[in-house]
Amino acid sequence: MRKKIFLVLIILMSLSLGGIIFVQSYYISNSVKNEEDQFKFNVKKALRFVTNKIEKEEYKDHILKLRRLIDKGELVNIDTTSISNLYIKQYDESTNETLVYRNGILEENYKLSSSLFDIGLDSTSIKRIINENETKVYKSNNIDGKENVEVIQFGDISRTADLVYETHYNNTAYRRPIHKRVSVEQINKLLKLRLMQDDIDIDYEFAIYSNGLATKIQTENFELQGLETIGIPIFYNEKDTNNYKLLINFPEQQKFIFSTLIGMILLSVVFTLIIILTYGGAIFQLVKQRQISEIKTDFINNMTHEFKTPIATINLALDSIRNPKIINDQEKVLRYLTMIREENKRMHAQVENVLRISKLEKNELNISKDRVQLHDLIEDAISHIELIVEDRGGFIETDLKAIKSSVLANETHFTNVLVNVLDNAVKYSPEAPKIHVETENVGNNIIVKIKDHGSGMSKVAQKRVFEKFYREHTGNIHNVKGHGLGLAYVKRIVEDHEGHISVESEKEKGSTFIIKLPLIS
Repeated sequence: MRKKIFLVLIILMSLSLGGIIFVQSYYISNSVKNEEDQFKFNVKKALRFVTNKIEKEEYKDHILKLRRLIDKGELVNIDTTSISNLYIKQYDESTNETLVYRNGILEENYKLSSSLFDIGLDSTSIKRIINENETKVYKSNNIDGKENVEVIQFGDISRTADLVYETHYNNTAYRRPIHKRVSVEQINKLLKLRLMQDDIDIDYEFAIYSNGLATKIQTENFELQGLETIGIPIFYNEKDTNNYKLLINFPEQQKFIFSTLIGMILLSVVFTLIIILTYGGAIFQLVKQRQISEIKTDFINNMTHEFKTPIATINLALDSIRNPKIINDQEKVLRYLTMIREENKRMHAQVENVLRISKLEKNELNISKDRVQLHDLIEDAISHIELIVEDRGGFIETDLKAIKSSVLANETHFTNVLVNVLDNAVKYSPEAPKIHVETENVGNNIIVKIKDHGSGMSKVAQKRVFEKFYREHTGNIHNVKGHGLGLAYVKRIVEDHEGHISVESEKEKGSTFIIKLPLIS
């Protein structure tokens, strides 16, 4: 995959993921806001119900008190005046009847003791208006009511008292202190009943404030909470300067609102996390596959180089042997045959490395383990590369301090492990290789340290040096050959022996490979 296409795909996928997260966040935010608005609407509806109920009950009690006073005659300074009398006469020819209607409106003024209504005055004045009417029907045109007059219907007296009571209520009720007009228990009972109808069953605190100041009507823990406090007017009167407001707040309001959305929010978060993890996994796999593609390309190039040289050497040796001048020279023929054999072994070793790694990954490599002396395996591994080291003018020093070296291991594979690490030390030594091998016992383990004074490696390379196909760029060193399988094979074999391998390195100061294996008694 081309780099530009790869970047475009990542950008598009990232934008899509960002868009999905934004839409989810916006949807959840809107849902929370709608729930808050609905909650406030239901609370205000409950408050309106409570205030209306309380005001109606107070008005009803006021009327009952007035009626009792009037009915009992507990009045003083009565002044009754007839305001007007209205007469209407109408003659009906078809029935030969005359209808006479009279309406009289009377106004009665009273003075009552104000102490009955707790308004702070000695007395108060009220008016009662009485509407008295009667209807008479005469059988002739004689309306003086002598011979031919017959009373057909007489209308009852009706009292138009509503206006009187309402006027007196409006003029006097607002003078009473708020704590004498309503109680905390009364508000609480009505509030609880109405809120339960809207499934609001959380704790609340309420109070009545007058012009922003607290009154005696409030619950124990009420506190103003700015926008969280909901309120509406109560006992509103145009003449009233108190401007009472019934306020309420809910300490667990946010918790209650989120509890109604928790299922949706959790599902949204879970699915969003799944999308993010899936996206991250997809990006990781794309990057990894791209890296593997690049590494495999390098691997093929390295393998081609590794095979090309021995094949060319074998071809040259064969061509030389076929030369009539050489074929009769037994010494030269043996020399060329030895070269062919060595190059063939070299190619075979490369193929074996690849096959071993493949079988290890598929768990098909059968590794039988026996009791062996690790020091013996170290000596054997050193003998495999000793000539190469000496040919380059280097040396291998050993300091086998471990008293116990018995381990459970596969002799062949673990020897290959040591050879690979030693060979790696030789490869990455630009000058004459100087290699130190030492062992020591730590608890029930044996530690093997293989140290070189070569080019070393970076911190990034130390983390990836045991990965399959990984090879650090060597700058100006072009004679380092290989395909990045040796140390991957080493790590798999060591771990299969219940051991551990690590590396400590510093650029231009060399590397130290540390192998730890459990001892057996």
